[in-house]
Amino acid sequence: MIALIQRVLSARVDVENETVGAIGAGLLALVAVQPGDDEARTRRMLERLLGYRVFADEQGRMNRSLADTAGELLLVSQFTLAADTRSGMRPSFTSAATPEEGRRWFDRLVELARAAHPRVEIGRFGAHMQVHLVNDGPVTFWLETP
Repeated sequence: MIALIQRVLSARVDVENETVGAIGAGLLALVAVQPGDDEARTRRMLERLLGYRVFADEQGRMNRSLADTAGELLLVSQFTLAADTRSGMRPSFTSAATPEEGRRWFDRLVELARAAHPRVEIGRFGAHMQVHLVNDGPVTFWLETP
């Protein structure tokens, strides 16, 4: 599983001119499921999303996590993160999970996140989405689960 996380002051996802998910300060996580992802990898990704230290402490150092700050979390499925771009001029998606597998593990990540964190919003799986964000920093990290 891959997540591209961005520390945001705000973020929202629109589908057909309707806002389907929106947060204030916290993390926007664009998430891709890969073949072989399972319960353990999904749980590990959630642990990293909630525990990764990207928020400033009193000294201005990145020592606080989403869980520490009670920040909000916006999860957006994005299979294109799993693209193989090593050659040619067109991405290959053989390293992305099938839509069925992707939905299964993305939905499981959402379920686990909502059970563990007070404020979780989502995009719409498989939809054409417009993602709006105000990146704070900017601060952006690529997370993977082995």
